[in-house]
Amino acid sequence: QVQLVESGGGSAQPGGSLRLSCAASGDPKSRTAMAWFRQAPGKEREGVASFYYGNGRREYPASAKGRFIISYDNAKNTLDLQINDLKADDSGTYYCAAAGLLHTTLLASRYRFWGQGTQVTVSS
Repeated sequence: QVQLVESGGGSAQPGGSLRLSCAASGDPKSRTAMAWFRQAPGKEREGVASFYYGNGRREYPASAKGRFIISYDNAKNTLDLQINDLKADDSGTYYCAAAGLLHTTLLASRYRFWGQGTQVTVSS
């Protein structure tokens, strides 16, 4: 089993930055691949960044490149997501996910474990 707890959400203004954190615990073999997903009201959950622990590879969708940065802190066992130059469309609930995969993926269906989510609101 894997436990994921997100933190760091909140309100921010357009152009600002936020850093989300996901505390991960449990079976390391079941969280070799981790990712951040975003879900806005009425929309599907979309992957914004993925990380594969085996080789440190990162994957982003085109919409997130340049503004989203995913990283893993080995000392704290946290998966972090830095979001820069925030836009209103970045608002939504952000979820951390994990799976025992050998590669990155932005497909929600591939992830077995999910956190409860943290809310991000971007408005002026």
